[in-house]
Formats: sequence, C-alpha cells, structure tokens
Amino acid sequence: MKLHMQILIALGLGIKRNWHIFFGIIAGVLVGIFLHSHTYILIDNILMFVGQMFIRLIQMVVIPLVVSAIIIGITSVGDNRQLGKFGSKMIIYYGILTTIAVTIGAILALLIQPGKGATQYIDSTIASGVQSSVANAMLEQQGNVLNLFLSFIPSNPIEAFALGNMVPIILFVVLFALALAKVGDVNRPIVSFFESVFAATMKITDWIMLFAAPGVFALTASSIASFGVDIFAPIAKYLLVLLLGFGIQLFIIYPIFLRCFSKVSAPMLFSAIAEAAMVAFGTASSSATLPLTIACCEKRGISHKISSFVLPLGATLNFDGTALLQTVAVIFLAQAYSVPLDFGLIVTIALLAIVASSTCAGIPGGGLITIALILNGMGLSPEQLVAGFAFLFTIERITDMLRTTLNVTSDAVVAATIADNENEINYDLLNNPQAYEEIA
Repeated sequence: MKLHMQILIALGLGIKRNWHIFFGIIAGVLVGIFLHSHTYILIDNILMFVGQMFIRLIQMVVIPLVVSAIIIGITSVGDNRQLGKFGSKMIIYYGILTTIAVTIGAILALLIQPGKGATQYIDSTIASGVQSSVANAMLEQQGNVLNLFLSFIPSNPIEAFALGNMVPIILFVVLFALALAKVGDVNRPIVSFFESVFAATMKITDWIMLFAAPGVFALTASSIASFGVDIFAPIAKYLLVLLLGFGIQLFIIYPIFLRCFSKVSAPMLFSAIAEAAMVAFGTASSSATLPLTIACCEKRGISHKISSFVLPLGATLNFDGTALLQTVAVIFLAQAYSVPLDFGLIVTIALLAIVASSTCAGIPGGGLITIALILNGMGLSPEQLVAGFAFLFTIERITDMLRTTLNVTSDAVVAATIADNENEINYDLLNNPQAYEEIA
C-alpha cells in the first residue's frame, strides 16, 4: 500500500507540473458530457478538427523521428557485442511484460466472465455457426501466423515508407543501421545527417507540444460527446476486467519488475514521464506520443543512447496494454457466443494476442482492428461477430486511451531498466523532480 501511495503522489507531482494538460483532460470530460445531451454540430466539428489536427501534427514527425532515432541509437552503441546485449535485453524485458499482461487478462476474463451478460443479445443461430467455425477451423488457420511473420519483411522498403507500415519500416531501418555500425567511420556522413534530422524533429516536437492542452481537450471532449456516460451500463463487467487488468499491470507488475531488474524507483519514473502518460491518455496513440516519451526520458536522466534505441522500437513492437485488451476482448466475444474455452484455445488466444499486439499500429483504434488476426487464428472473421463487436466499440475510445497509457509507461519502464543495467542513467536527475527540464 505504501508503494501505491508513493506512485499516486508521484503522479500528482507530474500533474502539478503539467496542470494545463490535466486541465485539458478534465475540461474535455465535462464539455463532452454536456455536448452528449445537447446537439451543437458546429462545436462537434470544431472539436473533431482540433483533435485530429493535433494528432496529425505530432504523427507528422513520427517516421523521421523513428528512423533517425534508431540509426543514431544503434550506431552510437559502439561495438556489436554491446548492441546485441541491448537488443537481447529489450526483447526479453518486452516479452516478460507482454506475457504477464496476457496472463492477467486471461485470468481476470475467465474469473469474472464479462461476456456472459452479452449472450442474450446474440442470435442463437449465429452463435451456433461461430461455435462450429472455432471447433472445425483451428488447424486450417495455423498457417496464418507464418504468413503474418513473412509480411514483416518489406519487399519494397520505399512502399513501406509511403504506406506508413511501421513494422516493415522498423525491420529495414534496424538492418540498415546495423550495416552502418558494421562499416565503421565511413558511416559518419550519413550518421551526421540523421543526427541533424533527429535534432530538428525534436525541435518541431517542442513546438507542437505548445498545442498539447487544446489538442487533448478536443480529443477527450469529442470522445465523451459521442459515447456519453451511459455507454458503461451494458458492458460494465467488460470494463471492470480491463480496469482491473490495467491497474494490476501499472501499480503492481511495473514496480515489481523495476525492483527485480533495476534500482529505478517506480514513483520517480512515473513522475518523470507524467507528461507523456497524460498525452498518451488524451491521444490514444503511442506513436503520436513517442516524441514526448523520448523527450521525457532523455531530459530526466535516461541517456540518449538507450532512449533512442529502445523507445522507438517499443512504440512499434511493445504493446502489453494492447495485448491485455485483445485477450480480454476475444474471451469476451467467445463467452458472448458461448464458445467452449478449453485450455488449448485459451493458450492459442494468448499467443495470437502477443503476435497481434506487436503488429498493432500505434494509432487510435489499432487495438481492436488487429483483433482480426486473433480471430483468423481461431477460424473466425469480424464479420461473423458483428453484434459482439458492437459492445466492444461502444467504449473503444475510452479503453483505447487507457491501454495506450499502459503501453507508453511500459516502454519507459523497459528503457529505464536497460539504462540502469548499462549504467546509462543519471539518478541525481531522475530522483530530483525540481531539476527536471521542461518539455515544452
């Protein structure tokens, strides 16, 4: 309990430093509740425009930031042995957190059974068809996972950049950066170029963050105005499972993880990344929040060498909040359609959730979109589960904001842990909030 209070106090300190963003969230909730019961089309359109403009502005810098940060991060590590050590630790740590998140989601969903209350809204004939599909098509769909991994390799990197397919982009850039690190000093002109790109991109990010408060306000108000507070009633148990799962991961698993693998104080780390967490909540986009996450970590004690290498990869591949949500959502659908959940099917859902979350774009709504990958592995398609998806989408925006906050926090936890392991963290700065450099 004492540790939980410390974390809440640390979050409070972060909110105090960034009251304008916090005020934007609270004001957005209040305005959204008012607009839900009053129709003002012009105001709704303006809010949607302002919110989307904020997301587009910050997404505008994502690809140049990711590319330049990864190239600088990998080439600045030095020898290949050290680079391999960073990468292996990152994969292991991300894998541990995501596996724990999926396990928590599955256990809570099986215990609380959120989908049982939705059974009455599902047509029995359709439910029978879904049950048959799951029973008969599991083996036939196993090849989809291999095809999914094959799609990670870009046949045309330029096309991947043009379409914004982040996983193929990341794979190509990592290989390119590894090659640059291998060729030695001849890489300096290209590395210097990307150092300039990174510096300019971070400066643009500082300018964009001046618009953070109105942007977060508009996004929050627009979301609440669309859904209203009554959306919680039909699927209260589903929301309860997600809130419990997110809370356990944030307030129990992350502090325990930091204590087991590093000397980093969870309250101080959470305080250091408070701006990024709040913007993640408001935008529901880990990609859009990435520049701010990097800025928070670098300006508050975690070295550029670690931040520029770990965080961009995390924002593309590490989505333990998304994996938890997808596990709960698919089990919710299975329970709603009365699909028998034996141990084998639960393990299949969990493994597919880990794969699907790693392919999820860091954008609003990405979590539910990639659920199709899990359903394909079960022999289903979203079109067969329209009624069930209607329940999920009623609070999709709210759960999206929560799971994105968890994703961004997880990235920072892993970055801080690796920085501690490699003596790349300034504890005098991290543990002294009064000395923090302002992000914007």
